Amino acid sequence: MDQAQILRVILALLFILGLLLALAWAARRGGWLRGPSGASNLRILGTHSLGTRCSIAVVQIDDTRLVLGVTAQQVTLLHTLPAAPDAPPTRPTGNFADTLGKTLSRS
Repeated sequence: MDQAQILRVILALLFILGLLLALAWAARRGGWLRGPSGASNLRILGTHSLGTRCSIAVVQIDDTRLVLGVTAQQVTLLHTLPAAPDAPPTRPTGNFADTLGKTLSRS
């Protein structure tokens, strides 16, 4: 191998290394890298924006729900809620005619 071929191989390796570093940076910046699913018992139940840089978030940790105020500088605990009760079934039982009749009779 002469010097031109060695230089070409070194430049190709540096290019590939730079490309890998750029992809790793983009993946971290874009949020594509996440820990294993199920490793955390933290869930974000909902958020509501209050302006350009502040919001309210409801977060569930184990059996406790936290209402958090989030700004660019800090996160503040606003309220602590007990675990959410099991929601009733959303599908009505019975057939459509019975359900329609019960709904119309209530109004």
